[in-house]
Amino acid sequence: MRVLTPATSSDARSPRAGDIDHQMMQHAIMLAHQAAERDEVPVGAVVYRGDQIISEGFNLRECDSDPTAHAEVIAVRAAAKRLGEWRLTDCTLAVTLEPCPMCAGALVNARLGRLVYGASDPKAGAVRTLYTLCNDSRLNHSVEVVGGVCAYECGRLLKDFFKQKRAQRQAARRK
Repeated sequence: MRVLTPATSSDARSPRAGDIDHQMMQHAIMLAHQAAERDEVPVGAVVYRGDQIISEGFNLRECDSDPTAHAEVIAVRAAAKRLGEWRLTDCTLAVTLEPCPMCAGALVNARLGRLVYGASDPKAGAVRTLYTLCNDSRLNHSVEVVGGVCAYECGRLLKDFFKQKRAQRQAARRK
């Protein structure tokens, strides 16, 4: 079972997160709801530059039978394609859950400028919780990281999803 915790206390505004970061996180949360409607783990991501959305994505691992179809990877691929450039140095990614090692590696490889995330992930978080891939000095790029943006709301969405999945499994066992 995955227990998700806020990266900062309650849902206080992160001192390095601006209004646009909060607006984009709200958009990512809306995308996470779309993932949940498809019975996917509710994670949403938005790539933006300034106040312009470049691309977006949400988890599609189950629907696509693709272990790499994480929200972040989908959004980063779409942004690179739309911009015609794999380097996303002037872009920010807002994602509802702290990226896993695969996604954190993709952000470094995409030369992403900034990462804004909501809930921390104690089981797979590779940005601050278990690893610090986005700021590992041994790698060729460092990503500015702002954690805890809308953390409570992001964590609650995930907790509610997994609570519902457990209840469904228990009900199926009783039949």
